Amino acid sequence: MQPAIETYEQAIEFLFGRINYERLNSDLYSTGDFKLDRMAHLLERIGNPHQEVPVVHVAGSKGKGSTAAMIAAGLGASGLSTGLFTSPHVESFEERMVVDGVRPTREELTRLVDEISGVVRQIESEPGRVSPTYFELATALAWQHFRSNRVEWAVLEVGLGGRLDATNLCQPLVSVITSISRDHTRLLGSELAEIAREKAGIIKPGVPLVCGVEQPEAVVAIEDVAAECGAEVWQLGREIQLEYDRPKHVARVSTPCRTWPEIPVPLPGRHQSANTALAVAAIDLASQDITSVPVEVACDAIGRLEWPVRIETIGQDPTIIVDAAHNWASLGALIDTLESDHPAQADSSRRVLIFATSRDKDVDGSLRRLLPHFDTVILTQFQDNPRAVPVATLHRRVRELFDVPAHATSDPAAAWHLARRLAGRDDLVCVTGSFFIAAEIRELVLDQPQAEPTPSSSR
Repeated sequence: MQPAIETYEQAIEFLFGRINYERLNSDLYSTGDFKLDRMAHLLERIGNPHQEVPVVHVAGSKGKGSTAAMIAAGLGASGLSTGLFTSPHVESFEERMVVDGVRPTREELTRLVDEISGVVRQIESEPGRVSPTYFELATALAWQHFRSNRVEWAVLEVGLGGRLDATNLCQPLVSVITSISRDHTRLLGSELAEIAREKAGIIKPGVPLVCGVEQPEAVVAIEDVAAECGAEVWQLGREIQLEYDRPKHVARVSTPCRTWPEIPVPLPGRHQSANTALAVAAIDLASQDITSVPVEVACDAIGRLEWPVRIETIGQDPTIIVDAAHNWASLGALIDTLESDHPAQADSSRRVLIFATSRDKDVDGSLRRLLPHFDTVILTQFQDNPRAVPVATLHRRVRELFDVPAHATSDPAAAWHLARRLAGRDDLVCVTGSFFIAAEIRELVLDQPQAEPTPSSSR
């Protein structure tokens, strides 16, 4: 008989003992590793909690986490208990599954893992059965947590792709596809239409779709799948109308249901206004048959949302920004926001980049996108994760491709301390290239004692 899981550390160790595709180089796995029948069997063994809760299901190449969080914030304005499942986490595993904005305690997570561990060990002992993966367990744990808290509706962010994702067994009220760009091409395909069809795998028969995709070939692919499923489509720029007031950073949104008042866009960047529009459209569709969502309360809840490592400013003097951007589209949104909100001042301020990325990303493309906008780059690699591109490889590519001052260290802490030495009070330090490096540097910065402001000198 296997021992019970009694501590938080044992619970995390149990989860990390399963295959974790979030931390593996995508060259090591293929679509054959993602099997919905394995997830369906796990959910059946724990009582099919996913069949009890209506869902808003959110996929996309970028913006899906931010959009999911905005939807959950707005739905919570209804007074109904609202669950939110996202990935990956920044600091602790419990961030992935929150109810009404509150994550489970360590004791609650330990109990949840203990409950599911017996089922998992039984599955692992059965001939022909393969152990659930880390992400499948995370998804199942979220469902357990939502059930134990009597969640009345939930918002689920897709982990990877859509069609074969572990979240795709949900019962959605609305499906959302935020955007399409080239990412995880080995798994999802290299053509936009091919990637779009994988994302469109979340569309269910008769379930309406909110779509923020812009590229014509991707839109056609998605609408073809929606037509086959008899799913109504609300397209941004067509059924969903958006006006963005950049100076005020507010969105004015109209849907076939109503015209919303000005919505404070909670996160930096023009692109977040589009995510806000998609979120309120999803709220309109989701709430039609369940309950009304007070518009003013929903606007306030969305406007107060905080969501880490999305062009997040975590320090001043110098300005310190961490962002999870990792592909051409998301890096472009970062640069656009920096140019707008933190314009470089000639001869008076400098920009320092801390960069690390994963092996399955377009390294050269990311560097070409970023380096022209920075004065100095510090190359590094995130820790305890085999997906990291070795810093020596990054350094070689920068020397071969660019004429820019470059420093290199394999230790993110050393990279951060070097950035602090290089950056003056009026400068900007930006950390990007991967969710993992943004999260690691964020923890380093926020864990350090905050220095007292330097008193101004008097004459």
